[in-house]
Amino acid sequence: MKLLLIEDEVSLSDALAYLLRKNGYLVDTAYDGITGGEMAETDAYDILIIDRMLPKKEGTQMIKELRHSGIKTPALILTARDSIDDRVEGLDAGADDYLIKPFSTQELLARIRALSRRYIDNSDGENLTAGNAIFKPLHKEIVIDSKIIRLTLKETQILEVLFRNKMNVLTRDQIINKVWGLDSDVEMNIVEIYIHNLRKKLMPEKCHFTIETVRGIGYMLKEGNDV
Repeated sequence: MKLLLIEDEVSLSDALAYLLRKNGYLVDTAYDGITGGEMAETDAYDILIIDRMLPKKEGTQMIKELRHSGIKTPALILTARDSIDDRVEGLDAGADDYLIKPFSTQELLARIRALSRRYIDNSDGENLTAGNAIFKPLHKEIVIDSKIIRLTLKETQILEVLFRNKMNVLTRDQIINKVWGLDSDVEMNIVEIYIHNLRKKLMPEKCHFTIETVRGIGYMLKEGNDV
């Protein structure tokens, strides 16, 4: 599971990121509302953990803008503001949960587990389409004319990034950052290998979309032709 932590207090951010990674999560970090919002807009995260009082853009405003643009990623607000009005404002902005500082690490982890269960429960119908294909990220499969093609976890994650950015060019760096994380040290050609495997799986079927190579830049999922 991949988390985005947006917290401007660097020492706290570092401590939380360490804790979350130690508990098996992939974690990207941002330190202000504008950067965090841009990263969250990629829709490549399972949960957003957002400090309310952020520089450049306040946390609840960022969540409100994400919801307006159709980003449904579960969001947990961290804040020292604990009045009922503050909580109502945060939840009305589109946050899914609210955790008051200071908090115990055990409670933070429990809240994340609860949000992840809620996300899975609500994601059964969230399928993506391109051409005549129905892509089901939760089930790691793509359905083309009633034929089910099984995918590995990384194939699923890469294809989801391409589907969610349909008709837009993504660089190899962008794909690596979204799938493996900003701090990953994987080789650049790993993306090429997975794209090759995806094309090989999809080629026998008439899916009416292509994963195109944009020379010198990266890849784009384009509707209209077969792989």
